[in-house]
Amino acid sequence: MKLATLADGSPDGRLHVVSRDHVRCAPAKAAATMQALLDDWEALAPALAVEYEAVNAGAGASFDPAQALAPLPRAWQWLDGSAYDSHGALMEKVFGIDPLPTWPPLIYQGLSDRFHAPMADVPFPSEEDFIDFEGEFGIITDRVPMGTGAEAARDHIRLLVQINDWSLRKLAPREMKTGFGWLQCKPACSAAPVAVTPDELGEAWRDARIDLPLQVDWNGDRFGAANGYQMSAGFDQLIAHAAYSRDLVAGTIIGSGTVSNDTYRAVGSSCIAERRGIEILDHGEPRTGFMAFGDTVRMEARAADGTPLFGAIDQKVVKG
Repeated sequence: MKLATLADGSPDGRLHVVSRDHVRCAPAKAAATMQALLDDWEALAPALAVEYEAVNAGAGASFDPAQALAPLPRAWQWLDGSAYDSHGALMEKVFGIDPLPTWPPLIYQGLSDRFHAPMADVPFPSEEDFIDFEGEFGIITDRVPMGTGAEAARDHIRLLVQINDWSLRKLAPREMKTGFGWLQCKPACSAAPVAVTPDELGEAWRDARIDLPLQVDWNGDRFGAANGYQMSAGFDQLIAHAAYSRDLVAGTIIGSGTVSNDTYRAVGSSCIAERRGIEILDHGEPRTGFMAFGDTVRMEARAADGTPLFGAIDQKVVKG
């Protein structure tokens, strides 16, 4: 299934079923909101699947992603990993910190009370904070009991999403050194308009990873197209790690961390900080600046045959 939340004046929006080609949509009858669906997935999903087939057969109206909110506009919990070792090694270079262990997986708990709509302008306090985008893949779970292992965790992955995890890089080193977690350097994330069930990816969903390139354009120029498969820990392992000592509520969103490949010089990057890290390795200093007000970033992952999946995040940075 493919699902979106369209604006209706309420904080949580109205859940819609979206056709496979993203041409049509219809208000979901089985559940009014995405959270309601996730709270009772087993009972509601079969009816929603019937609605999905009806939209694919021509029911509903035109789908306008500009009217979409994030699929889950506010979540009980947002947990972001750092599951790409090539990115982690470069960030350690950029921030001048000692290498961190890659196991157990790195995850932090971030701001979850809002996710920016995919085409909304995104406000920031100052360009001097070094505004950066971070292209990620993510998953949304139903309720995960404490102690769930990785194999069982796969059955709790209900939806796949695409995320821009905004960062303010100038503020990050100070917050990292405190050991007390992120706050100012991690504002609200953005999300692509459509959430999809794993079966929609076919063979591109394997080992609890998304085996597709995430195309990132900055001001209209291709910046990167790293493939999502090279996670050192799959989403099943990230869930198991997060659920070690707590239940995860239905509607928990878990991010992959910035999509990155070992071949970053060939495929490009999903964030500016990684590009700057490459420049430090190659030239001894960074040559690429961070974002300025008025800059745009676009992110999209499509199926191998070109079929749209999550739709695009397409946003402009503005003064807040």
